[in-house]
Amino acid sequence: MLVSSVSGVAESLFATLFPSDCRLCGASLVNISRLPVCRPCLADIHPIAEGVCSTCGERLFSPYALSGGDGDARCGLCRRIEPLFIKAVAYGSYDGGLRELIHLLKYEQVRPAAVVLGRMLAEAANALESCRTSLPVAVVPVPLHARKLRRRGFNQSELIARSAFKHHTDDRLVFCPRVLERRRETQSQIGLTRHQRRENVRGAFAVARPDEIAGCEVLLVDDVFTTGTTASECARVLRRAGASKVFVATVARTLKADAKGVDVRQTLAEEERTLAAG
Repeated sequence: MLVSSVSGVAESLFATLFPSDCRLCGASLVNISRLPVCRPCLADIHPIAEGVCSTCGERLFSPYALSGGDGDARCGLCRRIEPLFIKAVAYGSYDGGLRELIHLLKYEQVRPAAVVLGRMLAEAANALESCRTSLPVAVVPVPLHARKLRRRGFNQSELIARSAFKHHTDDRLVFCPRVLERRRETQSQIGLTRHQRRENVRGAFAVARPDEIAGCEVLLVDDVFTTGTTASECARVLRRAGASKVFVATVARTLKADAKGVDVRQTLAEEERTLAAG
């Protein structure tokens, strides 16, 4: 009882001496924390619900999302074109509070956000346990180009991954932050067609230390999975360098219904056309 009272007094004193507002909702912060985000905002960030592709994690709308031999539902694209990675998982949808929390880290240099995002990444990665074998797993963050790394001062994917696996007890996990390198900067993927996105990132990544992943499974980690183009290109070069399998885990994922102006009927029609094509 005494400890609780002292804690309450300390928090009230902190709020008086160091007034601050939540960077997400603007409410006054009353708790001592290095992260300027209130507890209700953090509690409002939820994991992605069921109803997503078992391979790439995209939201499924179509009644034609067939199951494979293992009974898992897959989207039309993954049924038509086998991805270069085995499975991609994400903690939450890239919108609302989660999107703002990621932006706090990336664009406003609020590094304590990496701790919370790391816990989310670790939870997402747990969904891959049943897919993995007994081989060593190299944890590889998606790299930034050297120029962007100098401007930002850190690679957000590496910070999040370090936080996620800092206290892991699985001795098969080996953190390998320098395996991949980004050899050229790429333009924004916004507004590009699928083919243009592939061409935009082709050749942008290279494996700098192939000996660290040869014969290993790779867990590729990033902050956001948007179109999957970056993850696919990284998976391609990792497999070419000797990785046995590549899995992908991200904090957030852009889902179809999260994009502005998405017409669900149009989405269904696209799924049906993909299925008919093959």
